[in-house]
Amino acid sequence: MGPGSDMYRQQILDHYKNPRNYGELEDADIEHVGENPMCGDTIKMFLELADDDETIERVSFIGDGCAISQASASMLSRELRGKSLSAVREMDRDDVIDMLGVDLSPMRIKCAVLAEKVAQDGVAIHEGDEEIAETTTE
Repeated sequence: MGPGSDMYRQQILDHYKNPRNYGELEDADIEHVGENPMCGDTIKMFLELADDDETIERVSFIGDGCAISQASASMLSRELRGKSLSAVREMDRDDVIDMLGVDLSPMRIKCAVLAEKVAQDGVAIHEGDEEIAETTTE
């Protein structure tokens, strides 16, 4: 870990203890849930789209789990606002890991990317490309 890793750890703890955009969004255009069975993390993402049906206007989440999964969902909820659905689909795990700013073990990567995968699957369902009842990191 680099010299700024303590700062990132503090940021993760802050987002875990004081999650941003936590709660259900009524009348969300996209709503999807997922879990990481290895760690017990669950996250449900809510996305509200602008009138163009492509730009994310509001994001929220609910969930329970480890600090990494919940902080990642909180941080991602801030990052997704204003992005297009295609930009969400193009995200990869490195985007989330970079956002967190810490080195993660393979087990913790699954915690970190859960919110991203839930959002991506929710977008795919919304666009008619997938029929997924629940996202899983397994």
